[in-house]
Amino acid sequence: MRDAAPPPPPRALFVDARLICPASGLDEVGALLVDDGKIAAVGRDAQGQVDGAEIVSCRGQILAPGLIDVGAFVGEPGAEHRETIATASEAAAAGGVTTIVTRPDTTPSVDAPEIVDYLKRRARDTASVNVHPMAALTKGLAGKEMTEIGLLLEAGAVAFSDGPRTIASARVMRRAMTYARDFDALVCCHVEDADLTAGGAMNEGEFASRLGLPGRPKAAEALILERDIRLAALTGARYHASLITCAESVAIIAKAKADGLPVTCGASIAHLTLNENDVGEYRTFFKLSPPLRHEDDRLALVQALAEGVIDIVVSAHDPQDVETKRRPFAEAEDGAIGLETMLAAGLRLVHSGEVPLARLLAAMSTRPAALLGLPGGSLKVGAPADLVVIDPDAPWVLDAASLRSKSKNTPFDGARLSGRATRTVVAGRTVHAYGRPSG
Repeated sequence: MRDAAPPPPPRALFVDARLICPASGLDEVGALLVDDGKIAAVGRDAQGQVDGAEIVSCRGQILAPGLIDVGAFVGEPGAEHRETIATASEAAAAGGVTTIVTRPDTTPSVDAPEIVDYLKRRARDTASVNVHPMAALTKGLAGKEMTEIGLLLEAGAVAFSDGPRTIASARVMRRAMTYARDFDALVCCHVEDADLTAGGAMNEGEFASRLGLPGRPKAAEALILERDIRLAALTGARYHASLITCAESVAIIAKAKADGLPVTCGASIAHLTLNENDVGEYRTFFKLSPPLRHEDDRLALVQALAEGVIDIVVSAHDPQDVETKRRPFAEAEDGAIGLETMLAAGLRLVHSGEVPLARLLAAMSTRPAALLGLPGGSLKVGAPADLVVIDPDAPWVLDAASLRSKSKNTPFDGARLSGRATRTVVAGRTVHAYGRPSG
């Protein structure tokens, strides 16, 4: 006997909201009507449509498209001790993220249609937000033999990547990009030469020397980025640099765009708001891959985000357990969690006047949706009712123990933040409201 179908999402009227839709340029005070999991009316057209609707007062707060996070590690299959789809989705909901695009570097890696199908079924059964898998570009993430791109797309993969690994062979990369072009598939790449960074623990430079730590040079990033962009020009494939971290990479991306190449890039919220000095006295929660860079590089990233050179902002969510982080800095695993803090940390850039609010929201919602061909990222009538209500000025202090992620390796522990998601809605259903658990 099959389980009964879930009841339809409630009809709801969100009132007293500052409506911000980067896709249309909307920024006005008004109402928004949700019916049958979709946006039914916006602004003046929604006013007064109270028949049978639950009234949700936003109390003057921002109502925007739900955030879309590209490239989060969720742990399943194979690393459930670090994170699960269920716990990752709880963290996402608490942070205003309504869609997660997952990394393929699981065990086994996401290199076959049946693994994509498994992830989709697990998400359907356990997730409170939308979950879309990114598939591996090469089998076993080994960088030698490309995967069946067409079959993986049919199974539901939304992009292709080898996760935190760079494909060393230009021949393999060219072949994979050629096939991806034929399917109009997005190729997402980690841009860092593994040979140049081998053994490195943090950004190469004076600060690393003072700490006595081996460095990872920025040239390793620029080298692979230049190569990949030349291959994108050669093949015509849609190419996305998953994370850029330095001024040199900003210049390379800007030139590629000026040349009309189908090239985009992302930056993590950590690289936009932190720098190498935050490592301090060997604080391993600040050990990331790529590493945090010099303050000049951080400022270059922020300017590139404001100008639209950087397309999307991501959490770079990479949970690690206590055993892998409570080690000497050079031996600790890279990575930090970020699903629950991406929005709040990003609002630091808005409050400082460095990035307009609409631009930040576009990089966290509208642009990722367009890049991956996903529904959402908009407040247009007919769009999925994936929404976030944001109090941009709410002061709070982050306590890592209160985070929903299974792992607690956040670089923002104890940070004073201003602004947070107060309600998250997925397909018309509230999955998180501040003051009560998500789900």
